[in-house]
Parts: sequence; structure tokens; C-alpha cells
Amino acid sequence: MTVERLQNTKPTVERWNEVFEALSAEPRRQLLMTLLDAPAGRRVLLPDAAVGPAESADLTERRLELAHRHLPLLSQRGFVDWATDPFCAQRGERFDEVAAVVGIVHANVEDLPPHLVDGYRRLEDERDE
Repeated sequence: MTVERLQNTKPTVERWNEVFEALSAEPRRQLLMTLLDAPAGRRVLLPDAAVGPAESADLTERRLELAHRHLPLLSQRGFVDWATDPFCAQRGERFDEVAAVVGIVHANVEDLPPHLVDGYRRLEDERDE
């Protein structure tokens, strides 16, 4: 019985690992948050959608990072679909899994330690302007 239960939870554990891996890099978090703000089915233009409002990034370098590192990871897990011409991304079939985690963090930001949310609060303030 225990072995059967562990086998049944493995896909769930893997899914959680994939969600946290997707959220482990700032360009991926920024892209996922941009997609969360965009209407379902809408494509967002890259690399701009993966750069935070307060971030100064070399867009040529960010484009390369996205195409060779971040987008393949997100795409393989089904979180985003992307294209090179035009360079854009949209929600993938499993986008709701990362969106749920981002939504929970957003809804509970006041309960998180300040050192984890100071940059997040500034990002939210800049988005509201």
C-alpha cells in the first residue's frame, strides 16, 4: 500500500519541482507574471516581457538567454509556448500551475518576510503607475 501511494504521488512531486524550477530565475518569473497580467490567448513580445520595470537589462543578451535557456525550460514543461518570428510567448497548457503559485504569493505578500518582498512591492507599485 505504501509503495502504491508513493508511486501515485511521484507525478505530483515532479510537477511541484517543475513549478519551482520555473520560478527560480528572475527572467522566467517576470515573463510568467507578464503572461498572468495578459489576457488568456494573448501573445507577449519578447524580450521586453521578461524584463522588470525597474531592471535595466541588455535586451540582446536577454534575448539570447531567453531563446537558449529560459524559454526551452518553460516550454518543455508546458508553461509557455513561444515563437522566434515574431519573438513572442503565450500561456502554455500547464500555465495554470505556475499561475496558481504566483497568485498565492501575490495574495499573501503581507504575510511574507520583508526581505523577500521589498523588491516585489516596488515592482507592484511600478506596475500600478
